[in-house]
Amino acid sequence: MLPLQDIRVLDFSTLLPGPLASLLLAEAGAEVIKVERPGTGEDMRAYPPLVDGEAAGFALLNRGKRAVAIDLRAPGAAERLLRLAPTVDVVLEQFRPGVMDRLGLGAAAWRAANPRIVYCAITGYGQRGPRAAEAGHDLNFAAATGLLAQGTDASGSPVVPGALVGDVAGGAWPAVMNILLALRRRDRTGEGCVLDVAMAENLFAFQFLGLAQGLAAGRWPGSGGGLLTGGSPRYRVYRTADGRFLAVAALEDKFWEAFCGIAGVPDAARDDSRDPAATGEAVARCVAAHDAAWWEAALAGRDACCTVVRSLEEAVADPHFAARGLFARRVGLAAGAIPALPVPLDPALRRDEGRRDAPRVGADNEAIIGPFPD
Repeated sequence: MLPLQDIRVLDFSTLLPGPLASLLLAEAGAEVIKVERPGTGEDMRAYPPLVDGEAAGFALLNRGKRAVAIDLRAPGAAERLLRLAPTVDVVLEQFRPGVMDRLGLGAAAWRAANPRIVYCAITGYGQRGPRAAEAGHDLNFAAATGLLAQGTDASGSPVVPGALVGDVAGGAWPAVMNILLALRRRDRTGEGCVLDVAMAENLFAFQFLGLAQGLAAGRWPGSGGGLLTGGSPRYRVYRTADGRFLAVAALEDKFWEAFCGIAGVPDAARDDSRDPAATGEAVARCVAAHDAAWWEAALAGRDACCTVVRSLEEAVADPHFAARGLFARRVGLAAGAIPALPVPLDPALRRDEGRRDAPRVGADNEAIIGPFPD
């Protein structure tokens, strides 16, 4: 039995945070019904890359879901959807605060129809507070919470993160975690609840060392100056002889000594507590003396916490991930199936079907809500 196979989710979300959250619920067995506008469906269906007119990103995020298409502003739309309330366990949405209320589909309406419903709203800044109605994307949330200032380039300018941390780790993951906790509490009390997932504020957890330094010791980290943000020569990215990069994360002494031995860092430069800048320069010279292939060979089988920086294409082809079956599941596109998006669920807790496809716009209208004017 899959852990969520008796759970029904009505998902009004779009783009990344909500759809990724409901993907995890679907993979764990839940029936996820995606609610979209008629005709074009949600915006992610038009995002490139398009393969024979199908958006690959949409397919990855919506594998195995069902779909209904309905104009939420049309007369009778709210009433039609609220008829599903007795069969619904979770309502997921990511509109700005107040939008669902104006549509007649807010938390109060759903919980009046079924007090057991867990209503989860994902927003940038939460349902209340001075910024509640403010528009934003991932980069804005990182900027507003100090996270963006922690990593800078050589000129001191913040670097655009390579990951959508706000959307995924600030939105999708907390939504799933809180939904599961709410369902567990409902098992004991019979009551649902309303969840307020604010993507921006969830980014503070990623800065626990900076917060400890600032709040407890009064020494707020500067840009790129923290232990884990480039301030230490033990935790930094260095350029190799062939223009690639080596990620050094040898924080503990045993790893640092192992790395310095492999790299040939002079004994006089290894004590980074005396002159971190000089140590960093010495390490940079040692790393730059060899190409990436040399580093791969020299580090093989050695516990030094150092890794050659790989491209996404190289990472997908890594035999380690293949051995773990990370890309074994499939999702269909018009031109054929591609590997499904890896998600952080243990294989014992998720569906084992090799292929599950994303739904067409309104594919399940007849079965779920019946005929309704577009």
